[in-house]
Amino acid sequence: MTDVSIRSAEEQDGDGLWAILQPVFAAGETYAIDPDIDRAGALAYWTGGKKKVFVAERGGGDLLGTYYLVRNQGGGGAHVCNCGFVTAASAQGMGIARLMLEHAFGAAKEGGFAAMQFNFVISANTRAINLWTRYGFDTVGRLPDAFFHPHEGYVDALVMYRKL
Repeated sequence: MTDVSIRSAEEQDGDGLWAILQPVFAAGETYAIDPDIDRAGALAYWTGGKKKVFVAERGGGDLLGTYYLVRNQGGGGAHVCNCGFVTAASAQGMGIARLMLEHAFGAAKEGGFAAMQFNFVISANTRAINLWTRYGFDTVGRLPDAFFHPHEGYVDALVMYRKL
């Protein structure tokens, strides 16, 4: 995907971010977010606080994915970051999540982080788990039945960790 670039999200990306986030949040399969969340709430969740938000963009300006990077904890845990990733439905299977993850590693290192942790990876999200595992993440915790999946019922949530 030579025509895809990753850049910091800008305020004018709101419509594009909403178009990516809304179907994922509404599906209720991969994020512990109210499926009925409105645009303002979704954008506040995704871009709020001290999150650094990035978008994957095709040359013509089409947003293909987004991720955020944020400190996972303060104080003695401030050296570990957390990220959230969403790929647009139209871009599934194109390697966008992989590109964003590779970008996130660089952004995290630039931000002074020594490790990356995913706090709540839904066990039914096998595509994400397979990608994270291929990139060196270990499952360091399992929360039994911590997520109610709309099709599979109660499933585990994983904590995944990787030093940078």
